[in-house]
Amino acid sequence: MKSTLILIFTIFHFLLNAQDGFQFADKKLDKIEIKFTNVNNLIIIPINVNGVDLNFLLDSGVSETVLFSLENKEVSFKNVEKLKFTGLGENIDIEALSSINNRLSINNHFIDSSHSLNIILDESFNISTSLGYPVNGIIGYSFFKNHPIEVDYISEKLRIYQNENKLSKRVKKHEAFNISLEFNKPYMFADVEMTSEKKNSKLLLDSGNTDSIWLFPTLIPGFNYNRPNIDDYLGAGFSGDIYGKRSRIHGLYFGKFEFITPLVAMPDATSIAHLQLVPDRKGSIGSEIFRRFNMVFDYPNKKIYFKKNKYYYEPFLFDLSGIEVRQDGLLWEKDLVEVQTKSKNIGSTNEQNIYSSTENFQYKFTLKPRFVIAGTRKDSPAQLAGLQKGDTLVKINDRKTSDMTLSKINKILKSQEGKIIKIEVQRNNKTIIYNITLKDPIPYEEQ
Repeated sequence: MKSTLILIFTIFHFLLNAQDGFQFADKKLDKIEIKFTNVNNLIIIPINVNGVDLNFLLDSGVSETVLFSLENKEVSFKNVEKLKFTGLGENIDIEALSSINNRLSINNHFIDSSHSLNIILDESFNISTSLGYPVNGIIGYSFFKNHPIEVDYISEKLRIYQNENKLSKRVKKHEAFNISLEFNKPYMFADVEMTSEKKNSKLLLDSGNTDSIWLFPTLIPGFNYNRPNIDDYLGAGFSGDIYGKRSRIHGLYFGKFEFITPLVAMPDATSIAHLQLVPDRKGSIGSEIFRRFNMVFDYPNKKIYFKKNKYYYEPFLFDLSGIEVRQDGLLWEKDLVEVQTKSKNIGSTNEQNIYSSTENFQYKFTLKPRFVIAGTRKDSPAQLAGLQKGDTLVKINDRKTSDMTLSKINKILKSQEGKIIKIEVQRNNKTIIYNITLKDPIPYEEQ
């Protein structure tokens, strides 16, 4: 079961002064570079908020900046008032606070001194467990609005341009497309081919969506689901869980670029019932497509630029096990480490390690991630084998999961159809070992 992150919301009660957005602190700089962390093709960037360092998901699919998890960090906010908003998911309203005139900064080079924030009060909303990486908030339009921003998935860097000439040279070999900015979100047209007929479709450019494509069946006249398809959990929205179907379509096309048999997610009517949609929108393009390009979002000139990178021809893989994995906190783990000297006795907490010496060895206690099964897909290899929700993942192919990242685990679970995966779990203090054979539940079939 693939856990997808889709982060779109619409303010129901929110009226504040327009944001100025981020600006260069040094007007002489041509550009600045920001190193980002790539987590499941999502872009995580460090931003200092009112003097406190936090991690934000950079999401072109949101219009406002949202904070939802401060962990143990204390951040001071000014001019706070209550608001409600809604978005994808089954619930309707979420209570939050709005705060204006906050100072957001990246390395003191890219700064917004009058930033508006929405602070979610529901502590259960926390995407860090789904990503296996600490994320405190989401930022969108205000980050993109003033300057062209290049996303380089190979070097994992953002390049923000202040000099138009530098940008022009950079995108000489890129293909440019017009975009529209509606409700502060970018849209472009692409051809969607379900089986044999290409239909020009208006799609949101959504870097906060880990899927390839989303389509909204209720908004597409005469829509028929391709077979095979499966009912699945599609992800977490601001208003609750999102459910729908997954399948494959024959192709997605824009300009000289084409993607054959990509995966597509199709949320059900309930999940989009309260979503404010722009006229003629049919769905979204997500980061599973974007990661295959060097791309530039140019909001000021209403353009987007694409150039193939080394990931362009990689296949569109789906979770073949039927397991949805989430990180469930951290645990102290003991490893026996050989040492060269008997007298060496280390006590260090710089990397959250604690050592206890013996004559020739040390026990090294390290905080490591704990992963659990959050659910299994119906009739999947995992469910048929007997794996259950709540099982703690101990080992995969005899390698401890505590030494892996969530991204690494998910990569193994969608590696190759027919591959046998050995999974060791703990359930009620008992160790159980399963062998499951990976199987694609939605191979593309000519209709």
